Amino acid sequence: MKKPLIHKSFLHAFRGIFLMARAERNFQIELAAFFINLFLIFYFKLSAVDTALVLMASAAVLSAEIFNTAIEMTCDIIQPDFDKRIGFIKDISAGAVLIMAAGSVVVGIIVYWKYVFQ
Repeated sequence: MKKPLIHKSFLHAFRGIFLMARAERNFQIELAAFFINLFLIFYFKLSAVDTALVLMASAAVLSAEIFNTAIEMTCDIIQPDFDKRIGFIKDISAGAVLIMAAGSVVVGIIVYWKYVFQ
């Protein structure tokens, strides 16, 4: 199979992000949090290291949500009827997103604390 041109690969990736933003409520919430963080980065004039930490945490949550959605949709295709095993897979995938989101909140508290309370 011939590999697509690089610009086509990027177009497919951006299309995937757009589809997630349009269809998935949790991704929309996490995307809103990302844009709030972008605003706060400029508002508080975060250092380069703090900016990197916040952006990495935000990107990790968004990526985890994309993986979670892909896993859930794949499970639905493989087994459209209720199956305890599929439910387990979906639950642990959602749990991974929850852990990532909780970790990003901790990062946010650590980073923003010094800017808010100084």
